[in-house]
This record gives sequence, C-alpha cells and structure tokens, in this order.
Amino acid sequence: MSSKGGGTALTRRNYRLASDTDKPKATGIVNEKLLSDYLHHVFPSTKQGPALASLSKPLGFQDLGAHLEGLLSEGEPTEDSRVCESADQPVEGRLGPQPVVLDHTSGFEGLLFVDDDLLGVIGHSNFSSIRATTCVYKGKWAYEVLISSQGLMQIGWCTLNCRFNQEEGVGDTPDSYAYDGNRVRKWNVTTTNYGKSWAAGDIVSCLIDLDEGTITFCLNGQSLGTAFTNIKMGPGVAYFPAISLSFKESVAFNFGSRPLRYPVDGYLPLQNPPTTDLMKAHKLLGYIKNVLSTSIDAQEERLVEQDCSVWRLHGEPTVLVTLAHIFNHFAPLMCKVYLVEDVLMNFLLGILEGGGSVDEHQLIQQLLDLFWVLMEDYEVNECLKQLMMSLLRAYRFSPIIPDLGFQIHYLRLTTAILHHEKSRKYLLNNVLFDVLRSVVFFYIKTPLRVKEAGLEELIPTTWWPTHFDKEGKDEREPEDESADERLRRRAYERGCQRLKKRIEVVEELQVQILKLLLNNKDKTTGEASRYIFLNKFRKFLQENASNRGHPTALCPPEYMVCFLHRLITAVRASWDDGRRKSPSSIGSEEAYVPPQLFYNGKVDYFDLQRLGGLLSHLKKTLKDDLASKANIIIDPAEIQATAMDDLDEDEESGAAQRPFGAAAMGGALARPSWLSSPTLGRANRFLSTAAVSLMTPRRPLTQPEKVKVRTLAVEQRTEEDIEGSYGNDGLLLGRPLEEPNQPIADKSLLEIVDGIVMMYNLSVHQQLGKMVVVSDDVHEYAVALKDTEEKIARCPARRPDILDELQKSQKVFAEKLNHLCRRLAWINATIYSKEKMLDVYWLLCVCIRTIEHADNTGSLFAFAPEFYLSVAMNAYSALKNYFSPANSMEELPSYEETLTQLAAILAKHFADPRIVGTDIKDSLMQALASYVCYPQSLRAVERIPEEQRVAMMRNLLAPYEQRPWAQTNWILVRLWRGCGFGYRYTRLPHLLKTKPEDANLPSLQRDLSIASFQKPCPSLLLQRHMAELLSVDKEMAASFLNSVLNQLNWAFSEFIGMIQEIQQAAERPERNFVDTRQLKVCATCFDLSVSLLRVLEMTVTLVPEIFLDWSRPSAELLLRRLAQLLNQVLNRVTAEKNLFDRVVNLRLPGLESVDHYPILVAVTGILVRILVDGDRQGISRASSVLLSDPCFQLHSIQHLLGEGGDSSGSSSSSTARPVVGPLGSSVAPVIPSAAATTAGSSERKHFSLHAYTDYISEEEKQKVELMLTFLTEESKQAAASTAPTSEEDLCPICYAHSISAVFKPCSHKSCKACINQHLMNNKDCFFCKATITGVEDYSKPAAS
Repeated sequence: MSSKGGGTALTRRNYRLASDTDKPKATGIVNEKLLSDYLHHVFPSTKQGPALASLSKPLGFQDLGAHLEGLLSEGEPTEDSRVCESADQPVEGRLGPQPVVLDHTSGFEGLLFVDDDLLGVIGHSNFSSIRATTCVYKGKWAYEVLISSQGLMQIGWCTLNCRFNQEEGVGDTPDSYAYDGNRVRKWNVTTTNYGKSWAAGDIVSCLIDLDEGTITFCLNGQSLGTAFTNIKMGPGVAYFPAISLSFKESVAFNFGSRPLRYPVDGYLPLQNPPTTDLMKAHKLLGYIKNVLSTSIDAQEERLVEQDCSVWRLHGEPTVLVTLAHIFNHFAPLMCKVYLVEDVLMNFLLGILEGGGSVDEHQLIQQLLDLFWVLMEDYEVNECLKQLMMSLLRAYRFSPIIPDLGFQIHYLRLTTAILHHEKSRKYLLNNVLFDVLRSVVFFYIKTPLRVKEAGLEELIPTTWWPTHFDKEGKDEREPEDESADERLRRRAYERGCQRLKKRIEVVEELQVQILKLLLNNKDKTTGEASRYIFLNKFRKFLQENASNRGHPTALCPPEYMVCFLHRLITAVRASWDDGRRKSPSSIGSEEAYVPPQLFYNGKVDYFDLQRLGGLLSHLKKTLKDDLASKANIIIDPAEIQATAMDDLDEDEESGAAQRPFGAAAMGGALARPSWLSSPTLGRANRFLSTAAVSLMTPRRPLTQPEKVKVRTLAVEQRTEEDIEGSYGNDGLLLGRPLEEPNQPIADKSLLEIVDGIVMMYNLSVHQQLGKMVVVSDDVHEYAVALKDTEEKIARCPARRPDILDELQKSQKVFAEKLNHLCRRLAWINATIYSKEKMLDVYWLLCVCIRTIEHADNTGSLFAFAPEFYLSVAMNAYSALKNYFSPANSMEELPSYEETLTQLAAILAKHFADPRIVGTDIKDSLMQALASYVCYPQSLRAVERIPEEQRVAMMRNLLAPYEQRPWAQTNWILVRLWRGCGFGYRYTRLPHLLKTKPEDANLPSLQRDLSIASFQKPCPSLLLQRHMAELLSVDKEMAASFLNSVLNQLNWAFSEFIGMIQEIQQAAERPERNFVDTRQLKVCATCFDLSVSLLRVLEMTVTLVPEIFLDWSRPSAELLLRRLAQLLNQVLNRVTAEKNLFDRVVNLRLPGLESVDHYPILVAVTGILVRILVDGDRQGISRASSVLLSDPCFQLHSIQHLLGEGGDSSGSSSSSTARPVVGPLGSSVAPVIPSAAATTAGSSERKHFSLHAYTDYISEEEKQKVELMLTFLTEESKQAAASTAPTSEEDLCPICYAHSISAVFKPCSHKSCKACINQHLMNNKDCFFCKATITGVEDYSKPAAS
C-alpha cells in the first residue's frame, strides 16, 4: 500500500486542526466552561504550585496545542542529556554505534544469512560465527537471544582478538565464553556441564558483569548460575556479543531495540531505550484513557465518569478534536517497534485481561476505527505491522505454563485485532504472509523440559505398558492388569484429559483466527478476506513446493502439522455454513475436489508432477479429449508458450546449480527464511568469508527470481475469477459429462481443500512419522525397565555390587519413563488425538472421492496431480501406524467402506497405463503389498467388484520383465502365506529362538517391515482368480512362469556369488569388515529367492497342469527348468560343510534371515506337490524329469529328514560327472566316506524337518517320507534300466541327455531341454546360425 508523503500529511493534519479550533463555539454542543473543564480533566498538569492557578484559566481548542506541547515537555531531559542519549554518543563502559546490530561487514566467519534488520541470523556452513557492532569494557550489561532452532550453537561473549574458523567458534578460544544448550555445556577452551537444555522458542539472557569479572546465563528468565568468574579484564579488553552456529541453526538477537523479555536488575541492555519517546507515549496513552473514561453530559453540563469498555466512537466533535490533538503526537510514536511493544501492546492486552469472549471487548474495535480515522494510512500500516510482529514474537517465545496462559493471552489480542475488517484486510494483503510468518500463530510447541511446563502437576501419575508378548509388542488386555496398574493407568488418562482440555482452548482460538480470514461476507471495504487469504495461501504453498532444495525457505513441518489441522476445522465449518444457505450442495463430510480444477488452468500447481507426465505434454496429446469431453479449446500459441516456459525453467534450474558471483548466489538463496528471526519474512544478506564476490550486503531492488506469468495471474485473481458469475463457472470451468451437475460448495473452499491436500503431501506426513519416535522411546525404556526388574529379582544375595548397579539402572529408566510419558501425553494431545485422527481420515476420504471422480473422466485422469494418490496412501499409512493403538481405526465412521474404496483405487491404478511416473507406480505397488498383509485390508480387497479383482490379478501375473517385479512377487507371496508347506510362521523359527528383539524395527520403516511380521492371512478368493487366469490363458501362464524362473535363477546366482565374497573376506587373516550394504543386498537376494520359490509352489498347487499336462505348449520345458533349478538350490544348500553352511554359522548382522529352513521348506513344498499330491501320470512325468536332470542327487532329498549319511542310491552314471548348470559354476557330486560323515555329524547337528514340530504338521512330514521312499525306488530302477550310452548319442550341448530333437531346416540335433531353453531367447541354430523353423522328435534308428 503506498503511503502518503510525510510533509504533505502533517501539513494537512495541522491545517485541519486549526480550522476546527478557530471557532470553538461552532460545535453547537459544549459551552466554553464545560469544554475547559473537559480539557483540564483529560490533560491534567503534573506541576505543583503555580500550575494550580492555571487550572482556573479557561482552556479551549485554540490553546490546546501549546498546552499539550508544554505537558509533553515536562520531565524531558535537558539538552545536554539528550545529546548523551543520542545514537552515536558513547556511554560509560560501552563502545560502538547505536542501534546495536550484527556486524555484517567484517565481524563474521563462514557462511551466514542475516535478516534485513541485522538481528536474525542463520548458519549456512559447518560452524559459522558472527559478533555484534558494539562492545563493553565496564559495568553490567545484558542482551537476549531468541532460540529459533534447538541445534548446535555456542552463544556468549568474545574479544576483538578472537579468531574463529569453521571448526572453532565462540568459547573455543581463550578470550571467548559461551553457553551451549544443545549439549548442555559451557565453553572457554575447555568445557564442563552447565545449565539446561534449550528448545526452539526459548530465550537465553547473556549477562556480563565487568565490575566483578563474571558471566552468567539465564534461560527464560531463570538464572542458570554463574558460568565464568575471573574473566580477563583491563585496558584494551572489551567484550562483544557473539554466536557460533552450525548449518541451518538460527536465532534472533535483542540488544535493546525492543524491551527485554526478562530484564535483570542492575544490568543494562546494550542499546539505549528511547526514554524520551517512552515517557511521551505513556503520557499520551494516559490522555487517551482519560478520553475513554469521560463522557460529556451536555444537557446537565457536567462530566460523567464511565467504564472505558463502553466507550464508542459516535462522532462527537469535541471528543474527536481532542483525540486528534493527542494523535498528532501519538501517531508518529506508534511507528516505532519499542513503543508499540512496550506501550500499545500492553495497553491492548490489559483491555482483554478481564476475561470473557473476544467479541465482548468492543473497545479494541473502536480504537482501531480511531486509528484509521486519525492516523495517516502509512502510520496505521506501520503500527499494525509492528503490533502483529510483537504479538507473534511474544506468542512464539513465551514459555509453556500449565494453563497455557501466555499463549491464550496473545492469541486473544490477535483475534480481536483481526475482528476489525479494515485492519484484517490490510494485514492479509501486506503483512501476514509477506512480512510475518503467521503460520506460527497456529503452532503449539512441545515442551522439552517437562517440569518447567508444569506437566508434573497436571499429570502427577505416569503409566506405561508393562505387558509384552514374545515378539516385544504391547499387550493391552485389561484382564492382565493388576489393580495397582489399573489405578495408575486411569489416573494417567485423567491427567491426559486435563491437559487436552487446556490445549483445546488454544486450538479453538487458532481456529477462530482462521475463520476470520475465511470470511467471504466482508465486501464493504473491497475484496472479501477469503479471496485475499486464498491467493496468499496459494503463494505460501508455491514457496514450499518449489524450494525443496533450500531448507531455510521452507515452513518447518511441525508448524505445517498444526496449521493443517486448524485449517481443516475452519474450512469444514465454513463449508457447512454455506450448505445451510444452499441445501442442494453437499456437506463437508462428502467433500471432494472436482476434476476440472486439474485441467482448466484456473489453479496453478507450480509444475508439480501430473499422473500423465508434464502439463505441456498432456495439453498437446490430449487437446482433442479436452475439446470433446470438457469443451476446452487449447490455443496452439499457449502450447508453444508452455513448451518455451519449460525450457526457461530448465535453464533457470541449471543456473541455480552453477552459481557465479554475487548475483547467482543472491538469486538462488535470497528467499523467505523460516529459521532465523521469528517475524521477518526474508533473510536477504548472504555473508561469506570464502569469497568476497559472494557477499551481497544489500538486497537488490529488482525481484531476485523471474516471476511466471501464470503465478502473477493467480496472485491477481478476483472473487469473480474464483467463484464465477452468471454464465461463468469460475474455477469449475469445463465440467465433463461424467461429473454430476450439482453445486458442491463455494469454489474458493474447493481450492483451499486442494491446498490442504498439497500441504499434507509437502511435509505433514513426514512430521507425523517423526513424532512417533517418542512413543517408540517409551516402549524401549519400558522393555528395558521390565528386563532390569526381572534381573533384580534373580540377582543372588551374595552379589550386592551387581544389585547396586541394577538398582541405579532401574532408577534411571524409571525417571526417563516418567519424563517421556508426560511428553507423550502432550504429543498425543496436540498431534495424535482422536480429533486429529478424524482430520487425517477426512483428508483420506477427500482424496479417495477426488480420485474416483477424476478416474471417471477417462483420459483426462492423466491431468490429476500425483500428490492426490500419494496423500491417499500416506494418510492411510498414518492412520494405521501413527495414531494406533491409542485410537482405534475401527471406530472411524464408514471405515470398512473407505477401506474398500482405497483397495479399489490401489487395485486399479497400480498398473494404470494413464499413470507414467515410476515413483508413483512404485508407491502404489508398495501400498498394495502392505494392504494385503493385514486381514482387514485384505478382506477389503476381496470386497471390490469381481471384475476389478480379476483385472488386478491379471496385472499381477503379467511377465515380470516388464516392470519392477519384487513388489509384485511380494503381493503374490502374501496371498499364499498360510497355505504353503510349513508356511504358517509369523517369524522365522531360528530368529524366534535367538533374537526376539529383531522384530522391533524403526518406526520409519513400518509399512512393509511391520507387514512382514503380521500373522498369515491367505486369500483363497484371489488364489482362485489366479488359478482360473493361469488355467485359461496358456500363453500368459507360460510367459509368467518363465519370467519367475528367470528371476529365481538370477536371484539365487547373485546370492551364491555374494556369500562366496563374504566367506573369502571372513577367511582372510587380516581383520576385514564386510560392507553392511553388501550384507543387506545379499539378504535381499536370499529373501527374493525364497519368495519366488513360494510363488512357484503356489502355482504348482493351484494349477499343476501348467507343468504336468504336456498337451499344453511349454509344459515339458517349464517342468525341466523347474527341476533343474530345484536341484541346483538343493545341492547348494544341503551339501556337507558347504559355503552356505559356513556363512549361516557366521551369524553376521544383516544376514539374520539367511537360514536353511525358509529355502529348504519352500523347495520341499514344490517337490511334495508334484511327486506326492498329483495324479499318477503327473507324478510319473515329474519323477522322470527330476531323475533325468544331471544335477539330481538323492542325498539332497535325504538331507531334508536328516538322513544324509548314505548316498549310494544316487550313484548313476550321470551323477559321476561335474556338471555346469545354469548358475555357471561347477557342482561336484558329494559322495562322503563314513569317516567324513561321522566327523561332520559330530561337528554340527544335521538339518531335519523333524526338528520343527511347531511349524510342520505330521501330515506334511509323512508326505516328505513318502516322497523320499518313492524317489529312492525310482532312482534305483532308473539306474538299473539305464543302458550305457555311447558318446555319439549324447546331446552335443550338455552331454547329459540323449539326443531327442532335430532342427528344421538344417537337421542339426540336440536334446529337447537344450533346444527349448535356447529357443526362449534365440531362433538361430547352435551350430550353423540358420533360422530354426521347427523342431521334431528324434529317435535313433534301430541298428541294421
């Protein structure tokens, strides 16, 4: 808003006053005597004696100016003292300019951002340091530091001789002294424990006494004790305020430019307070109060005392002219931050101190009306800006007390100011999002120090879970609790409820503020507040969406979480208010965002990824669909402009990545900063000692970044552009035919809801995940405490030393738990409460409905932003993992229906060709994989329409080579788990026996890692669909199984190769550490091999004819490939003293899942199915193929039952040769001697399925024994019937089988297995490279 020129304004005001006061009788209301009495009452003189005579002298408006000047000059300092108080005059004990600021020209080291006011600073390198411009050498001095982030910082004092670098800062040199609340230490070359830990929102007072030679620090007004004594003093020694801070840490200094929050008696601020102006302001405020408390009864010609709160601005000329004289002096003073904070803010807060609702205090509205009438616009603007800055600073840096009194106090005044329409619109247009970080008003900080926050009084009794199952999870069954535990739990819950009620008072005030900003009826003074807020909110989202690489420009996620919840509450209230006026529209519980917002260009999505790719690409490829479905015509020139715009963006991003000199660095980094000063919106000075060219001491007047045309358009939108008018749909232009022609809600609310979804995606979900760590800590300490108590109970009486240590540990754990439980109560009330859960659930439902409506538009679905799908998946994940078990998901309204809708979305879109982004596709696949792990969500998948279920299974069975297959395989395995051979375990047997705590993985890996520990919940319905598809579609079945076999071959080969490397590293004489990443990849390859084997087991069980019905093409080949791979796996895993054994016995961290049981049981399941459970013909074919495979060894099968002592049954001619299988390494036959066998069995126990009675049923064991008996007999018969084969009759490729196929047209020969496997990838002949057109059976002609 442009301000009027100072000279012109003042001249006009003086002229106005003169014209009003020349004719005092012209008022027509007040006679001269009554006016004189009134003015003497309002402006009482403080002088005694002669002044009393002046009271009898009449006082009129013509004399009031001089009279007021005289009153204000009373008590003013003399000319000499005024000179001493002036800015640049030195004061005894202090050197340096006034005002005191940070030395941004020479007093810094490292890379730093400094705010425009030179009081806020952000570290931008490893360890940056900066000092102030003023030093002290005598007397007692203080300054305050407002902590904006709680990381590594050292705050204190240093001399000019201190030299800092990127490793050493304040406190690391001899003449510097610092306090570090992050590590709770004090520093002066050496370091010792000192003070308390600080948190964001605390204020540190730094006191230096140069008379006694001591330095003291205070935290939120509480002294931490003397930190240093006998500091260096004397001639030439003076101390500067200084700070060193690490990357991204931030603070704001107060050297006295504002009233100190916690002044200390005897200590002066480094900057002189404006004493004269302060005295004037208090006098003038007293005169204003006199006006407010006095009314004139013109009829009875007397003055009447009244309560200030009932005063109204009625336009009485006498009162107005009197106030105009006061404001002639008061208005200029109210542009100074010190006076606004010390005088005006405290006066306004005092008005509200009586309690009651903000609406009851009309005086503040009247005063703001007065400000706008009697002050110049530029003065009101500056006054309101400084007032809001002071309120925000006071709110953010107030300590937490039990009733949250400070926070409520400042929020009430903020609400009262925003109730005033003209003030609200000015602040919205120019201050709240441009200068201030007003989102701070919606944040409730979490106290780090529980005791100071009064949580011990509020929650006197703490409780934590004490019952854990064998997998380390909480068991919350009330019948298990003792009476004492039940009493403690209930007392703790009552304390939590008391806390929650107090926090709800603050939250309600925050929602009131947002409701004021969402007001769309205040159109008397221009555009309604809601539309100003909407455009500012969109700009705020753009800054946070486009500055991902600049963390200082991002709104901290903890603020975003609170802002999101308050905004949802306010928007839903506004939505439902609108519905009451328009009953045909839908309620907020059915809210969604119509699909036209995504493609009609009315809403800017800041180049966020769309489901179908880049917007410019979609406009080109789908312009015909837009025209036919939505009646939107894309101008060819716009497509060209968009394409050029994309090119410009690429160049800009490239330029930002290649900084050169000040301009590049300034342009890339001069952005709104969230981490430094708590109020200013920008950190505009970038300081660097690395290169002079990087210093930008002043912000350039030009805009640092190019502003896109479309962004400007969003900023300049009016109500008509958003809401539309007759014949204009506004934001909903281009309604597709599939979309119902029904009013939804105010279109502005639709865009705000869209912004809320985007906000959740930007940072809220990550923050919800981070805060779970407190709950995890409670769980870990509770387990540790219970373990310690059990050890104390078992400790022998003869070992008092051990008992003493255990009791110390018990005390530490109990204290930590008491602290954490109270913190957890706060976090549960502010972040994970039932109401917050309902907000996230509402957001999930909005996303689901929006995706469904967008999906109905067909090809136009590609325009939908990716973040809608991301938020749908993440919100469900948050509800399941972060809000439970304190709040149950089952209690959510229409929960099962929502689960089914989400299941339908995941099932349909994980393979949707309209979605092109690989990241979002992977996310959808992972979400579906997690979904099928839980009984509730799996049943939801089973409830979706059959057509969608079958389509999902068809997509899952598509050949693995075409996409990421590990997740697909995981999904199929989960559908089978619980049905396979020995496949009913939750955790692997060897893990359950040795390390039960391995199951407790970090909360950040919850989705799939927790899912892997869920109890088996197979889906027979989806298995049936899979069987039908594989049975009917023979071509798809063959390609699917070939891809599974290929991936198994690859995964197991990689695994074997890696364990060879691990074994070699373990055998080296020098100490070698295997890379943890390599161990992780190795374990992953093993897990993949097991899961692929399980998918093969499922396929063999459900559709055995794929392998055993040789009338199907590829059946014989698939069976031979399967037999070959099974034999390879068995031989590798079961050979005596083999590589696999040795690596398993190493028990390396990271390889916990690698063991005999999972892989051998999976192989056994396949063998039992094809050799025992099938029909006679199938069993015959399977056994002949298995036995004819050159890698087959009966010993490997015997090993399953621990019977590997004698392998004479496998002594066929084919097993006596080393064979190169598909794994590419030689597999020698194992024929151990009796001595070797004895030695082996004495060294370690054989693996045997008999040992796993809890996991393998009797029936399954009997089947394995039947299979072993059958194979033993078959192998003996095969050995007896096998006639010696001449070398000429063997396949020239593998030399393992007889020649059985001849190629056409070249007539070369091989065995069927070799040619079939070759033809899968290549159509050329092995020998002559001719293209093979056919393969015919070959039988050797009888000898003549």
